[in-house]
Amino acid sequence: MRTRIDNIGILAGIQPQGLLRLQGREMGEMGIICHAYLLVEDGRIAAFGPMDECPGDAGEPMEVVDAAGGCVLPCWCDPHTHLVYAGSREREFVDKIHGLSYAEIAKRGGGILNSADLLHQWSEDQLLEAAMVRLRELQASGTGCVEIKSGYGLTTEDELKMLRVVRRMQQLSPVRIVPTFLGAHAVGRAFSGRQSDYVRLVVEEMIPAVAEQRLAEYVDVFCDEGFFTPEETARILEAGARYGLRPKIHACELASSGGVRVGVEHHALSVDHLESASDEDLALLQETDTMPTLLPGTSFFLNMPYAPARRMIDAGLGIALASDCNPGSTPSSDMKFVVSLACIKMRLSPVEAINAATLNAAYAMGLSGEYGSITVGKRACLQITVPIPSIDYIPYAYTRPIVCRTFIG
Repeated sequence: MRTRIDNIGILAGIQPQGLLRLQGREMGEMGIICHAYLLVEDGRIAAFGPMDECPGDAGEPMEVVDAAGGCVLPCWCDPHTHLVYAGSREREFVDKIHGLSYAEIAKRGGGILNSADLLHQWSEDQLLEAAMVRLRELQASGTGCVEIKSGYGLTTEDELKMLRVVRRMQQLSPVRIVPTFLGAHAVGRAFSGRQSDYVRLVVEEMIPAVAEQRLAEYVDVFCDEGFFTPEETARILEAGARYGLRPKIHACELASSGGVRVGVEHHALSVDHLESASDEDLALLQETDTMPTLLPGTSFFLNMPYAPARRMIDAGLGIALASDCNPGSTPSSDMKFVVSLACIKMRLSPVEAINAATLNAAYAMGLSGEYGSITVGKRACLQITVPIPSIDYIPYAYTRPIVCRTFIG
């Protein structure tokens, strides 16, 4: 099957073959062609270039799509979400307005535990129906790859139920979905005051069960103040490694609490959040394969400091962006808005922010060899926008829906 997209006003996100991530000054580099075409063969990018060099169909069957002057760029890649959950938590939203912090709500038994209570009551089919609505919204806004975590089960049975839902979503949607096991998101209510026993449950029961059913590619831990210690995190990551699960870590959201160090020591693919990351944390990330993944939507919704993205890039690091879509701290999967926040609040340039939400975000899921850029040979995971004057317009028009169509495969 051959498809050619003609009359592209701006073809953006072009990167050379073999490039898996961008770091430091590279974050500000992106190939762009105006008045372009792009050819897809068997679901992969076969060629692209100026429209006046567009090849004919050579007598072979071909679908021709008219971009009508719109921008074509890679679909957003979202490497940190909690898309499977039950109900909503707007009561906590009001509590935050009245002055309670995320940590205070969690200490009172709310937050993640409230979501776990609701999820326990919902059937697998109910969870799937609700999650598929979110997934379709996500795709319509231009996202083509997404990581989905468990973590609202907090029992073996309910964690497995969540991951089974994710597997069914993979079967129902063209969106590329990466499943992550996050049993160590909080301590389940039944283990209140017995955190070490809960860690033992995660290590000795949950991880083996997840691995036996092949339900996850990664293991995650909320390593932060008031949640899991670096020592507990290391134990869980080591157990995951024995079953082939690579780490992706929640770190430094509430404090610089050792999460970056334990993540780097265990070769985590990404360390996520980093709102409270210190200069020492940033130094630990130098010369590693670990991608700092930042979640500006969390800072926006919780009215908390933003991660030091500008300092990271200026120090030579690359960064990825993610939505953190979840019912408590970021009930949005809109990656275009995340890109806008990165520019407005983190002082990234539009090119830096778009690269962080495409190629580097794909890297943070282990997918940048196949997704995240306009590169010959990569999967055709593309979004077409309405005509726009420049790519700077994408974060500038921060609430305008501009996606006309997505191509995934």
